[in-house]
Amino acid sequence: MDEIQGTIYDVVFRNEQNGYSVIELECERSLITAVGYFAYVNIGETIKLYGTWVQHPDYGRQFKMETYNTVTPSTLYGIEKYLASGLIAGIGPHTAKKIVEKFGMDTFDIIQYYPDRLSEVEGIGSKKAAKIFEAFQEQKELKDIMMFLEQYDISPTYAVKIYKTYGANTIAEIKENPYKLADDIFGIGFKMSDRIALAMGIPMDSEYRISSATKYSLNWFHGNGHTYAPQEELCRITAELLGVEEEVISENIIKLFINKQLVVETLGDMRAVYSTTFYKSEAGVSRRLLQLRLYNPSKLNGDVEEELQKLENSQGITLAENQRTAVKEAMNNGVLVVTGGPGTGKTTTIKTIIDLLERKGMSVLLAAPTGRAAKRMQEATGKEAKTLHRLLEFGYGESDEEMFFQKNEDSPLECDAIIVDEVSMIDIILMNNLLKAVAEGTRLVLVGDVDQLPSVGPGNVLRDIIDSESVPVVRLNEIFRQAQESLIVVNAHKINNGEAPILDQKQKDFFFMKQDEQGAIVSTIVELCRERLPKYYKTSFMEGIQVLSPMKKGPCGIISLNIELQKILNPEAPDKKEKQFRDFTFRVGDKVMQVKNNYKMKWQSIVDFEKEGEGVFNGDIGVIINIETEEQIIEVVYDNEKLVRYDFALLDELELAYALTVHKSQGSEFPILVMPVTFGPKMLLTRNLLYTALTRAKQTVVLVGSEKYVHQMITNNHITKRYSGLKTRLIKMAEML
Repeated sequence: MDEIQGTIYDVVFRNEQNGYSVIELECERSLITAVGYFAYVNIGETIKLYGTWVQHPDYGRQFKMETYNTVTPSTLYGIEKYLASGLIAGIGPHTAKKIVEKFGMDTFDIIQYYPDRLSEVEGIGSKKAAKIFEAFQEQKELKDIMMFLEQYDISPTYAVKIYKTYGANTIAEIKENPYKLADDIFGIGFKMSDRIALAMGIPMDSEYRISSATKYSLNWFHGNGHTYAPQEELCRITAELLGVEEEVISENIIKLFINKQLVVETLGDMRAVYSTTFYKSEAGVSRRLLQLRLYNPSKLNGDVEEELQKLENSQGITLAENQRTAVKEAMNNGVLVVTGGPGTGKTTTIKTIIDLLERKGMSVLLAAPTGRAAKRMQEATGKEAKTLHRLLEFGYGESDEEMFFQKNEDSPLECDAIIVDEVSMIDIILMNNLLKAVAEGTRLVLVGDVDQLPSVGPGNVLRDIIDSESVPVVRLNEIFRQAQESLIVVNAHKINNGEAPILDQKQKDFFFMKQDEQGAIVSTIVELCRERLPKYYKTSFMEGIQVLSPMKKGPCGIISLNIELQKILNPEAPDKKEKQFRDFTFRVGDKVMQVKNNYKMKWQSIVDFEKEGEGVFNGDIGVIINIETEEQIIEVVYDNEKLVRYDFALLDELELAYALTVHKSQGSEFPILVMPVTFGPKMLLTRNLLYTALTRAKQTVVLVGSEKYVHQMITNNHITKRYSGLKTRLIKMAEML
């Protein structure tokens, strides 16, 4: 085996998923190309490689690395190049040069043992010196950890995430129980942690392994919207995963139940297995909802019908019969559900309820699940509306891991009524936390469209509440004259009723562009977004246009569409900073979406610099305004106000958002919506998905594709079953009252 040593001059190519790299190594004043799987390499590092020389047919002589280790740079040039590589946050080429000029060969000792002396360098204050020291220490620890994880084929991307979670204790934590990785690290599943565990010699029949696999399978159910898993299905899936008998899994479930790590309950003729959190949430929602229904709110002085007539006269409006019913029910009941499609007057009904209560001196709070939905509610009513997280005052306990809502049964919301919009988006956990914070005697009005897609999180909350018939429900089903003029509204209702939409009417707000080939569909969408729609509607893509797709993969999926749209809407340029991540590139000016709830992420207002907060949530859309390679951060602004700084290690929480899935668009509303209609998985090409997509458009809809698939979606009224016990619980509890 041959041996070479040199300083990394350039990283020509690197696959962040597996660490495979092509590097140029400076060895005795000549450049050598080396290839292999490197856990962690950066320009300026000095490394010693062990391997063999090979002759590549296209690229010539190369050194094929089998193993390597890092060597502390032994020249001033090597030290400066190492520091200037961007490896250590806070040090760029200019700062690196000044540090090396000041401390020479003692540079590393100064940083590691006497970091306060860094402030002797012009431009480095005490805070920056401390930051450089922390980053330097972190890199040393990280390098050791990445080398440790490399032997288990853990990619550099995941290695960084693991280190960010466990810090200096990473190796000890993993050796103690590698299965905890599946619980603690976003993106690492049971299979990856199982591979590490087996490589470390943990037995195939280890109780750690069986318990972890059972929880992993149960989490799979939760990830697909279910609040529980039928025990038979859970045992079958877990047994297949491990290659063991189902009886072994069943016995383990009993142990987990006895140890209070899972809940097992009989629902009808089925044994349901719950995670403790989802069981408590489901039980809490059913109990609290019926409690609130039982406590009658304070009565309004005077006749409601008479007061309503006065309000109509003063506002110059005439409510439909169902709207009048909804307003009256809101006045007389502790809980009310109002459901209806687009154009049926949900907003007018909400405004009327607010006006009537405020005329009687009562206080009303408005909320919605997402920032965009809350903003739309505020614009429609003229009253302040908050996200549910903000309304419930999300915060932390004594440790950063202890997250909770500060508004709860011990500190309820102080108001006479609460109105929540877009309730179809609310999952079981968020609904449980909301109901905890509603005081007895407070009116609660839940508004939403039950025919839209259910929440991204587990549960089928709105549909279960309505179907249980345990609380009053008013359905708004009359389309108002003004809404009838919108082909978006007309077609949305036609689709929801299983009827063919009107596709050939010109000069309206709904357009269908026929294209059969997927390549032609993509080209048409790109051209629409680049020129035709912005020019015709006098808007920009960022301000007024959104592409939606039913699917992620394929030529018309969002992954492909985002790449194509980025090319023409925010192309590569010498003056645009960018960061390569996995198979795509983040670039200044890109439209991006947060794809995971991150309650700890800090933000600062760019409008009011004294205003700051925490929490960026799944579905939030923003724009990249800066990429700092030296600091290793990407800056994103959400809602034209909230500035968030992402460490490079958190980039898997961001995705390009030129194109979104219909599921991710829930709660948002876009002036102009463009969507491909073509071949795809049957489970995605459904009626309620197409209906949900149309209801996201405010001004114009453009469908591009084949009429055949429009009709296929309409006839496919399949609604994926969600295992949820809420309806059953509500019915049983209501029967007992």
